[in-house]
Amino acid sequence: MNLSCSAKYLAVLAFSALLAWSSPAFALARYQAAWWGVVTYVVDGDTVHVRPADGGKPVSIRIDGIDAPEICQPGGLASGDALKRRVLGQRVAVHGKQQDDYGRLLARIVLADQDLGAWMVAQGLAWSYRYRNSAGPYALQQGRAEAAGLGMFSPTQALPPVYPRVFRKQHGSCYL
Repeated sequence: MNLSCSAKYLAVLAFSALLAWSSPAFALARYQAAWWGVVTYVVDGDTVHVRPADGGKPVSIRIDGIDAPEICQPGGLASGDALKRRVLGQRVAVHGKQQDDYGRLLARIVLADQDLGAWMVAQGLAWSYRYRNSAGPYALQQGRAEAAGLGMFSPTQALPPVYPRVFRKQHGSCYL
C-alpha cells in the first residue's frame, strides 16, 4: 500500500510540474535567469527586441538601469541609432528582472562581456536611471560622460539635455 501511495504522489507531483511548465507565469520565470538571443529590432535608445536562441517570438526588452532620450527629443535619434549600430543582429545575454508597466522585460543586456546599459551611459547616450534619492546604477559612468562632454552632454549641443521624465511632462509622449 505504501508503494501505491508513493506512486500516486509522484503522479500528482509530475502532473503539477507539467501544468506549471506550461503556465504563463513559468514562461516569464524562464526569462528571469540568463538566456541568450539575437537582437532583431531596436526601438529606441533603451528598448530592443531579442529572439531567444532556443526559438520563439522576439521578447521586448527595456534595458534596466538607464533612461535614454525620447525619440522626439534632442539626442533621441542619436541614442537609438548608436544602440542599433552596436547590437542589431548581435548575440546577447539577457539577465531578466521583471516586467514593466508596458509588458516589456526589464533586463540587463550583455554583449561580448560588456553591459550595454553601462556602455550607453558612458557614451553620453542615456542617463543612469534615477529613482527617488538614488543616482542610479550607472551614476559613475554618467558623471564621467558629463565631465568629458560626450553625447548629449557635449557643449556643442544647442540645448542642455532634459531628463526624459521631465521632457514627457513638458511635451507629452512622442508616440501619440
